[in-house]
Amino acid sequence: MTSTTTTTTAAATTTTKPDAAMPLATRMVLAAVSGMGAATVCHPLDVVRIAMQTSPAGHYKHTLDAALSIQRSAGLQNGLYAGISAAYLRQWLYGSCRIGIYSYLLERAQLQNQQAGRDRNDISLVTKLSMGCLSGGIGSFVGTPSEVALVRMSADSKAPPAERRHYKNVVECIQRIARDEGVTKLWRGATPTVIRATLLSSCQMGVTSEAKLKIAQSGVFGTNGDMWGGYPKMFCATLFSSFVANIVANPMDVVKSRLQNQTINPATGMGEYKGMVDCFVKSVRAEGPMVLYSGFTPAFIKLAPYSIISLTLADKLTRALTGKDAL
Repeated sequence: MTSTTTTTTAAATTTTKPDAAMPLATRMVLAAVSGMGAATVCHPLDVVRIAMQTSPAGHYKHTLDAALSIQRSAGLQNGLYAGISAAYLRQWLYGSCRIGIYSYLLERAQLQNQQAGRDRNDISLVTKLSMGCLSGGIGSFVGTPSEVALVRMSADSKAPPAERRHYKNVVECIQRIARDEGVTKLWRGATPTVIRATLLSSCQMGVTSEAKLKIAQSGVFGTNGDMWGGYPKMFCATLFSSFVANIVANPMDVVKSRLQNQTINPATGMGEYKGMVDCFVKSVRAEGPMVLYSGFTPAFIKLAPYSIISLTLADKLTRALTGKDAL
């Protein structure tokens, strides 16, 4: 009888022992790989978004017109897939931090709840949004050089032939910016980039986690939302979070793109805009407040599948390796 009791007690102890957290580095690698998969599919929409945001109002009639114009003028490789190498680098710098750090912080909070005897998922939305802010802010600052290169390479295809910079790849683009304009210019637009990323990541990551939990609790997609492998649950959660994030972040995205793509006067070393506020004011004054939502449609059309693919891949890869979710 004593032996049976001891065995039962040991089994209970083993069952309630908190799991070890997945190393941050592993989560960041999984996040980067997931981001690269999404970037491969969604990059043309990013090129169209940047082209619409950096062009005068009315230059393109609509998203399809912008895509067709870029395709006709520069083709597939140098047009709609211009800057794809920068997009991949961006995933290893920005994407790895944004998803990797967030999922690491989320798991640590879950383990703390488990150790305290509370519900593992008893984490407030505000806490999740804060985690998204932190991971997005860190990732965006680290990844700003790749973001600058991405904007430059993507926008190059729509410039007049005589004004094109003809970057060969992301490494050459970064080298030329550092050599011709100074190393600090690789962080041009860093302030709006970080602000935009904190807003975007906060909504995208935090809202996805919260929506995913609510959908699972509702039972609409089966017990714990596990119907069809949980894909419908992830699809709905990431689609909703993408829409919210795009509404919040698009104004900063317009300002960021315009700052990063402005031409610098060699004689004065100055650009068209003095900074983030100046760009914001001049753009609204010249083109009206709705200019802040230029490129909203391609931005959402790009963000939604990007979020669905990258976050689902990160979630499924993490589950395959550890048996636990990433978000």
